[in-house]
Amino acid sequence: MNGLRAESFSFYRDEIIGNWDHYHDFYSVNLKNERDIIVWLPPSYNTSYKNYPVLYVHDGQNLFNPQTAFIGVDWRIDETVTALIQKKKIREVIVVGIYNTKDRLEEYNFFTFKGKQYANFLVRELKSFIDENYRTIKNRENTMVMGSSLGGLISFQLIWYMNNIFGAAACLSSSFWIDNKKMINEVTPESKPNLPIKIYLDCGSEEKELIDDNKLMMKKLKEVGFIESKDLMTHIEKNGRHTESDWAKRLNIPLEFILRKSNVFL
Repeated sequence: MNGLRAESFSFYRDEIIGNWDHYHDFYSVNLKNERDIIVWLPPSYNTSYKNYPVLYVHDGQNLFNPQTAFIGVDWRIDETVTALIQKKKIREVIVVGIYNTKDRLEEYNFFTFKGKQYANFLVRELKSFIDENYRTIKNRENTMVMGSSLGGLISFQLIWYMNNIFGAAACLSSSFWIDNKKMINEVTPESKPNLPIKIYLDCGSEEKELIDDNKLMMKKLKEVGFIESKDLMTHIEKNGRHTESDWAKRLNIPLEFILRKSNVFL
């Protein structure tokens, strides 16, 4: 697929810790556009024959490298995942960073045409490519998605509408205001997924434009049957703001929830 060859790196080159492959200009048949993809590999990947869960993360240029991140601040996801693995707090995981494009506003909303095409790109093109080229655990329980802001919105939509593919979603500072809060209104007892899923939701206390909507979504999820600390985790970050550095500071919280070493679903 795509006829791509990866640039492979290791350790501290370009400020990324660990081993990773960088695919430039990954073409999507569904979206008719290109974007970069970074595939970060867990510490034991090159010395074992194991298969690994996969975490797909939006806004990929902001995740690993301050040189490509918005205003020069990245999530430090490579450092955080590495530290949590070393402390045996999470399972080893392949992290797939998906760069955004100029169409981010539409692509990161399942209710738009491009949003549905972006979901199809993730499932039919990117996931297929990752599963074919890396040692992954392909089932839904080991396929997760994460993002912030609009990336949090599309992560929530993917777990709600495509839970046959994704088993867990971490949604940070999600933009639930989009389309007159349509996603919040979509959460009803009738629409609740039949398959078991895990959802992490958070928001910073200083995100005044987002916090009320996020609190409402947290409330609605509990009303339709999600149980805190079992299949739902909610978190309000004191003094938290809408910045990459703020998401980096609390990244361990969602990672420990969706990737804890015990069974995926309790």
